[in-house]
Parts: sequence; structure tokens; C-alpha cells
Amino acid sequence: MQALGTTVFPCHAAADNRIAAEIASFLEAGGDARVFLAEGEIRPNEDLLSKAREAQTADVILVLFSYHCALPPGTRSQWEPALVEEPKDQGVRIGFVQCDDWVPPRTLLHRFDCRGLAPQGLRELKRWIRGRAATTLFAEGVGFTGAPSELDDLGGAVADRPGVGSTGSAALAYAFVRAFAEDFDEVFRLECPGRTVAALAGDLGAQLGLRLESDLPGNLARLRQFCSARRFLVLLEEPTGIDPGLFTFGGNCSTLIVGESGPMERPCADSLRAIQSEFAHPGDDWTELCRLARIGRRVAREQNRIAELYELMQQWYALAEAREDRHILDESAREMVWILEGWDRFAEATQLECRRGSEFADQMTLPFDAGPEQACHND
Repeated sequence: MQALGTTVFPCHAAADNRIAAEIASFLEAGGDARVFLAEGEIRPNEDLLSKAREAQTADVILVLFSYHCALPPGTRSQWEPALVEEPKDQGVRIGFVQCDDWVPPRTLLHRFDCRGLAPQGLRELKRWIRGRAATTLFAEGVGFTGAPSELDDLGGAVADRPGVGSTGSAALAYAFVRAFAEDFDEVFRLECPGRTVAALAGDLGAQLGLRLESDLPGNLARLRQFCSARRFLVLLEEPTGIDPGLFTFGGNCSTLIVGESGPMERPCADSLRAIQSEFAHPGDDWTELCRLARIGRRVAREQNRIAELYELMQQWYALAEAREDRHILDESAREMVWILEGWDRFAEATQLECRRGSEFADQMTLPFDAGPEQACHND
């Protein structure tokens, strides 16, 4: 399970409860933060410095400066211990938020201008608290010439908080990824054209480093459980014929549906993806298809992409059936039986094994009639 997130203690005046609540909501929605909002309110018998010292139990202290919550009269030596030296000694990060026109001293870092709850200031604050950014090398090299407001609209939909957005432009999607990388832990790209749900689930699992050994419904459930607990962005490119809801995981995870794909990397000829593409549009060279099927079987096994292995064997089986190739029917059926048994789908495995044994496997002439207890039958 994912950790509870960075703990944030916002020191603020009672008169600033509304803006403090808005900031807390923003940080919790998109910043993996756990905000101690009520605890941060400065009570009548407290002052800013005592509250800042109380806040040292959190990972991050925020001081929400305003006319209602300003530095007490006095010299720098009076407030510097509580706001600079002690947090540093305790290994606690402290940030200073400007909520109105009261300006904090320039010597206090880090400072964030959140007057009027401006989105840019809130995003800078959230990114500083998160302190990490997604790797987005795939988004390089695609230019965007649209209006900045288009980026802001997507930012509000899927970066400021978890959600689902859409755009018809790959250039806009990649510009968004570059501009908002600090709002996500990782960004994952799924190129959908010509690919099945099983292939896309296996691709995402491989990008995540997950072992997806179940059948397709089980793999999708595993992906949902894993991704919903994390601040990920999934780019779903050209999902024609694919239900986007299957890759809309909810929780902390955002999904951006893109109406077109950006530049696609050409897969290695013997990669699982290339083999899946060949079987989606099989040619007439049966010997080559069989060679690719066996390579795909090995690769899928090595990578524990069992749902994709099963799908590939189904496709191979169907092609062999059309060609009446009993040897390949037997070989592909054996693999599917093994997979079905591993998924505890024993009734299906038994049915397929009976057909394989009676129709496809090499038969031996027996010197006696098999008894009824030896006959393979379906209950």
C-alpha cells in the first residue's frame, strides 16, 4: 500500500480559515499531502511562533502570512529561531505563503504567492511539497503552437487533482506532459491503434514493473489497485475500439485520452508487440507465423505476461484450425491448457484437453478397448 503522503502543518490565523481550507484541499487532491488543517489554526492563547514550533512534528511547515497572521513586532533574532534555525536543525521543511498584500521578509525562503488562490502559486507550492517529477523523455521533440489556456484547462482537469481529460492533439498532450511533469510521479504512454486490451494491459504492467500473471480481468483489477493508489498519468492514445474506462483507474491516478498518437517507436522485429501486430493481420507465410508464435510464447513466459500469451495461443490455434494443421492445434492447445490450469479454470482446461487428446494428438492403436473410466468426457 502507498504511504499516507507528506504531512503538512499550515500555521494560519482563524480569520484565514477559508483560504487555508482551499490550500489544504488543493494539496490533498493533487499533492499526495495529508494536511493538519484544524491543528494549524492559531488559537487565542497562541501566537505564530509557538504554533510554528508545534508544527515541527510534521514533514512540512507552512506559514500562511497575512494581515491577520504577520510576524510579531521585534527584531529578526526573535522570530528567526522558530522559522529558520529550529526547522533546519529538525530536518523539517518550512515554506511561507503570501495570502494577501502583507509581504513576508525576503530572507524567508521558500515563498509562494497564493493571493487570490492564483493557480500558478498553488501549483508552485504543491510541486515544492511533492519534491519529485515524472520522467517524460518520450514527450520531447513534438512542438505545440496552441494557446496557453489549453494547457491550463488540462492542468485543471487532470494535474491539479485526479481526473480524466481529453484532447484531439498529441502535440497538446505532450506539451502538457512537459509543463506538468512535476505534478505526477510517473507518466505512462499507451499507443492503442491495432492493439488489444490484453496487449495494452501487459504493456502498462511492463512499464510499471508489475508481474501480471492472471487472466485479463484479474490483470485489469491488479492495475486498478496499483495505479489508483499512486499519482500517475496514463496517456491513452487513439483508443478506437477500446473502452477508455478500462484504463481510467480513479483514486489518485489521472488519465488523458488523446485522439491521435504521437511518433511511434518501431518495435524490434521479434518483440512481443511486433509479434502481436503480425497476428492481428496475419500473412500467408504459415511457417513464419509459427516461428513468431513460438518466439512470442517464450518472450511472454519470460516476462510473465500470461494473459497475452493466452491470447496469442488462441490466435495461433484459430489460424491452425483454418488450415487443419493438427500438429499446431495440439501444440497451441497444450499451452492453453497449462495456462487455464494455472488460473484455476479447470473446467475449461479439461474440456480443451479432452478435445486435444481425442482430435489433435498423435493416437496410438490400443490392443484393447478403453473402459468407460478411461474415456475422456464432459460432465
